[in-house]
Amino acid sequence: MTSTRMSRRAFAGAALGAALAGAVALPARRAAASPVALPPLDPTALQATIDDLEHPPSTAAQLRVGGTAGYWRGTSGVADIGTQRPVTPQDKVRIGSITKVFVATVVLQLVAEGRVDLDAPVRRILPDLLPAPFAAVTVAHLLNHTSGLPDHVGIPEPETPEEVLRHRFDHWTPEEWVATATHGPLKFAPGTRQEYRGINYALAALIVDKVTGRPYGEAIAARLLRPLDLARTVVPGNDPRIHGRHVHGYLAMSDGSLRDITAYDQSSARGEGDMISTTGDLDRMLAALFSGELLPPELLLMMFTLPPNDVRMLDGSPARYSTGLQQATVNGITLWGKTGETYGYKNAAFSTRDQRRRFVLAYHPTTARNGAESQMVARVADLLTRAPSAEGSAV
Repeated sequence: MTSTRMSRRAFAGAALGAALAGAVALPARRAAASPVALPPLDPTALQATIDDLEHPPSTAAQLRVGGTAGYWRGTSGVADIGTQRPVTPQDKVRIGSITKVFVATVVLQLVAEGRVDLDAPVRRILPDLLPAPFAAVTVAHLLNHTSGLPDHVGIPEPETPEEVLRHRFDHWTPEEWVATATHGPLKFAPGTRQEYRGINYALAALIVDKVTGRPYGEAIAARLLRPLDLARTVVPGNDPRIHGRHVHGYLAMSDGSLRDITAYDQSSARGEGDMISTTGDLDRMLAALFSGELLPPELLLMMFTLPPNDVRMLDGSPARYSTGLQQATVNGITLWGKTGETYGYKNAAFSTRDQRRRFVLAYHPTTARNGAESQMVARVADLLTRAPSAEGSAV
């Protein structure tokens, strides 16, 4: 069976670096330094930023800014190019890898209940999925991307958008998908390096299945969606469609025409990139998480703690993933959160740890992944963190 998920995973590993241009990951301990002044919100500039649907070529954008330093909300473009219906803040979108924030939160809740041990070998919980040479891989290694699991084998990358479209309904069971990443030796000793990999969270979701006795989506619904009233957030399971009001995703074909790619089998993204939500629901989830409503303090701290300094990304740069979140510093402001993407959809949900400034951006690039599609994230992050001018007042 073929799949288009390889290219998505390959890009996702560098998603934050590309999205937040110039961002530098810093050790978590520096996040507690004295707060840096935030700029006042500039509604005109923010609207202009999401109105620029040429860089990258996109069909729509939504931006929600929150936190104690100010609130703003805006939209641009159309949810459906056929009907020309304008996008609204209530429209659902595919959130890609922001799914991982939900999964990590549920796993840590199970840790708090004594039902999961972060130091437990994954093979002890899922004995039939990982081979014996992977015995050193623990639950904690999955959650902070230090497992060292091998690359996927037998999953060719698409070479054209037509090929992406042709294979969008390929279906994988979780076991089949995990099996593609268990060939050969570990890439590095678990805990010694960091490499962003979706397979880590595919396994984490299977752990939730096993421990709770029900599909991970049901656990997320019971523990997060219903308590927080995230009524427009969905774990779709095997349903390739988005139900209710939503923004369509489009992909430009080789001849420049746009094809609707909204319906897409997400089985190869189960647990790591398959959820559907809205900017409002994501903002509420981020606020609840950062406020300590969902986890005890010692476990929430793990989400704001990077691996030790000697644990580096494969390219030698500092580690930038904690347990469930990403860290980046833009214009001296340290942000925590997550990016996410799938064909036709790109998202970013970030906040300062003290929640002076949160933002959720959802937009809809139509081009293939080459890094340029992250330009809107970079523009928004810059506007929301750039230091006030000397004559301006700090927020």
